[in-house]
Amino acid sequence: MGETNYKKIFFAIAFVAFAAVSCWATQESLHLLMPNWPVVMCWIVTVGFFVIASLGTKMIVDSLNQNVFLENRGLRLAGGILITLVFWLICSMPTNTHTFFYRGTISDMVSSDIGQTKGYLDQLRNNTNIEEKIKRACNEFEGMVNTKFGELESEIKNDANPGFGPNAKRILADFASLLEVPKIEPLSYKGISVQSRQKLVDAYRAKIYGLRDVKKQNIRSSMLAADQNTYMSQAKADWENLGFVEQGIKDGSVDLNKAEDIKEVNDRLAKAYATIKTYNKHISFAPETDKELYMAENQVTKVKRVLSVVDVWADFFRGAYAGHGFIFWVVISILVDIAAFIFFDLAFKKDEYSI
Repeated sequence: MGETNYKKIFFAIAFVAFAAVSCWATQESLHLLMPNWPVVMCWIVTVGFFVIASLGTKMIVDSLNQNVFLENRGLRLAGGILITLVFWLICSMPTNTHTFFYRGTISDMVSSDIGQTKGYLDQLRNNTNIEEKIKRACNEFEGMVNTKFGELESEIKNDANPGFGPNAKRILADFASLLEVPKIEPLSYKGISVQSRQKLVDAYRAKIYGLRDVKKQNIRSSMLAADQNTYMSQAKADWENLGFVEQGIKDGSVDLNKAEDIKEVNDRLAKAYATIKTYNKHISFAPETDKELYMAENQVTKVKRVLSVVDVWADFFRGAYAGHGFIFWVVISILVDIAAFIFFDLAFKKDEYSI
C-alpha cells in the first residue's frame, strides 16, 4: 500500500507539472486574444477546462478497464470522448500550439510587419512616389508634344506643299487640345524659301515649347494633392512611432510576450496601416499583393493575426506558415497534454470494483 501511495503521489506531482505547462500556454493564448480580460480570469477558465478534459480522459480509461465494475460503461465512454474532444481538442491543444508558435515567431513577425509598413510610410513622408509619377507624366506629355511638333515641322518643310497650309492649321488645332489652350494663332511669315520655313519652324517651336512648359507646371500642380503637407507629416509621425517600437524591442522596454506590450505595438501598426490606406494614391505597392493587405475594408495587421488563436489556425490551414515549424509545435502541444492526462489517470486509477 505504501509503495502504491508513493507512486500515486509521484504521478500526481507529474500531472501537476505537465498540467501547469499546458495551462500556462492556454492562458497566455487566451490573454493575447482577449487582453482586456484579467489574467486571473484566464487562469480560472484554463484550469477549469483542463481539469474537465482530464476527467474526460479518465472516463475513457475507466470505461475500457475491464478490471473494475462500472454501470453504463458505454455511456461513460461516449461521455468521456465528448468531454475530451470539447475541452481538449477544441480548447487546450489549439491554444497551447498557438502560444508555442507565437513565442517562436513573434519577433520575426513584428520585425517584418514594421519594416514593410515603414517602407510604405517612407514613400509618403519623402513624397518619392508622387515625384516619380509626376516625372513619368511629364515625360509622356513631352513625348506627345515632340511627336506632334515633328508633324508640324514636316508639314511646313514639305517641298511638295511648302509653307503653312490646311494640314499645318489642323496640327495647330491638335496642339491646342493637347496643351489645353483655347487656340494657337498662326504666326505670320514671309516667303517659302528654306531659310524662311526654318525661321517659321523655330518660331513655332519657341511658342509651342513655351506652352508645353506651362502645361508641365500645371501637371505638377494638379498631381500634388492639396493634402500633401498633411500626409507627409502624418506619415513622418507614424514612421517615428514605429521606430520607437523597434528601439523599445532592442533595449528591452517592450516585451513582445506581454499582451499589453504587443497590443501597443499592434495599435501603432494599425494607425500606420490606416495612414497608408488613406493616402494610397501616393504609394506604389510592391508586390501588388501588399495592396490587398493595406487596402482591406477591415484592416488587420499581420501582427494582429498572429495574436488570435483562431486566425493562426485558419492561416495554417491555408498554408500560410509553411516552413515556420507549426507542425512541430502541434506535436509538442499534444505530447505535453497526453503526458498530463496519462499521469492524471495513473494518479487516480481505479484499483478495485466500484460503481
